[in-house]
Amino acid sequence: MTGRFVAHLPISAPDLARAKMAGRTTGRSLAFLARIDLGGITVSTEDDQGIRHWVFCDRRLVGGRRRVLRADHETRAPPGCPGESAL
Repeated sequence: MTGRFVAHLPISAPDLARAKMAGRTTGRSLAFLARIDLGGITVSTEDDQGIRHWVFCDRRLVGGRRRVLRADHETRAPPGCPGESAL
């Protein structure tokens, strides 16, 4: 065990695209809090919560912060960014 607890915040949306949008909006509005891990935000259907869809890119920037781009973005990583060659 890591000794950490995770808060789950159910937000309903009519489809996956809008659920991801709600996740990104919620994450960005709380990003000023040091304990918010944007890269850990996922969405799922209510009936199958074991299958999760990432909301944000999980690559980290230099300094450890996460990129605030969508998980399915096609933007190249900035020079010196870990994972730069992944795209």
